[in-house]
Amino acid sequence: MSEDAEFNLLQTAKDAKLAAVALAAVPAEKKTAALRSMADVLSRSGETIFTANRQDVEDAKSVGLSDAKIERLTLNQARLDLMCEGLRQVADLRDPIGEVIDGWVRPNGLQLSRVRVPLGLIGIIYESRPNVTVDAAALCIKSGNAVILRGGSESLRSNTALVKCLQEALKLTGIPEAAVSFVRSTDRALVSEMAGLNGIIDCIIPRGGAALIKAVIKNARVPVIETGTGNCHIYVDKSADLNMAKEIIINAKVQRPSVCNSAESMLIHSAVADKFVPMIAAALHSKAVEIRGDERFVQLANFAKPAGEQDWYEEYSDLIIAAKVVDSTGDAIAHINKYGTHHSDSIITTSYADSQVFVNTVDSAAVYVNASTRFTDGYEFGFGAEIGISNQKLHARGPMGLTELTTYKYIIRGNGQIRD
Repeated sequence: MSEDAEFNLLQTAKDAKLAAVALAAVPAEKKTAALRSMADVLSRSGETIFTANRQDVEDAKSVGLSDAKIERLTLNQARLDLMCEGLRQVADLRDPIGEVIDGWVRPNGLQLSRVRVPLGLIGIIYESRPNVTVDAAALCIKSGNAVILRGGSESLRSNTALVKCLQEALKLTGIPEAAVSFVRSTDRALVSEMAGLNGIIDCIIPRGGAALIKAVIKNARVPVIETGTGNCHIYVDKSADLNMAKEIIINAKVQRPSVCNSAESMLIHSAVADKFVPMIAAALHSKAVEIRGDERFVQLANFAKPAGEQDWYEEYSDLIIAAKVVDSTGDAIAHINKYGTHHSDSIITTSYADSQVFVNTVDSAAVYVNASTRFTDGYEFGFGAEIGISNQKLHARGPMGLTELTTYKYIIRGNGQIRD
């Protein structure tokens, strides 16, 4: 699709900012009605959405976009149904706005309360996945925030069709359409321009690969919540149930390899390597997974290729996994903390002591014991949806739901107090 030469980002952002002010005062039941209306409009607009998406997919294939990215881009009835269900789930969640977080009375009689409020206007910059358009809009509207969306150029038609549906639903429920705004241009310069709209956009959330996130952070004059690339690890401890370990690794790597919570690296304790490495190598090979292993792993697995130093840092987002044999839980933890992205990491063990050392010292947003990393997800955590998964430590960490899209203000009530 050609760029919209008439698109004006500054004016779009100003209109969205006004919508954010209006939305902050919208009662909970009206926001809930808007989300239900969004689900209804999307549900009856499937053919229009799929037509736009097919054109995006055809163009993506013609320019050689990877299979993993095309998989993220593709929409079908099942994925549209999930979007609609997500909207309805978010609609049913408790509205966080107006919640009194804390309250107290000072000796002079002043009554203080700390109350949850929206962030304001949130900018979301993301790649490939059109479902982010709907998830972001749902969470922002429910939490009283306006949003300005900038999706990837490869999904411009799909996102345009989705946003049109969302805005129609807002109009039907009396909420300003600009509360869900969209960058209708593929001009890459607009990413930097968005990140520089300090005083208009209150927060930027980039979702995508490491290059996108780094570019946004580099150019930002607006506060950024950094969503994480996912070099996720599974460590098989010496006491692990090896059949369980095999099933978890297969799930974490194969079930949907293109997403950020899939496993990219596995670490095997040397005490079980002779037995487990051939087992897991054969299982992964049968699923067409390429293994890149260290010297000890390669010696035990004919299917594995030698790994280079960069492989330990890699987020493959594909049917590729790095593998290493380690001599202790401490070695596994040191490897994860050095090479990982602080996203999601798992230990497979029957030892409570080893599991506690692991969960206490692996510096990641989500740390698992005897479970697949694929559960790091807003739906799976019970948030209804997510705006992204943060691997930083300030403001938000892990899957970000409604409360992570709020801040707070202090409300002070008096009866004539003055300060001495």
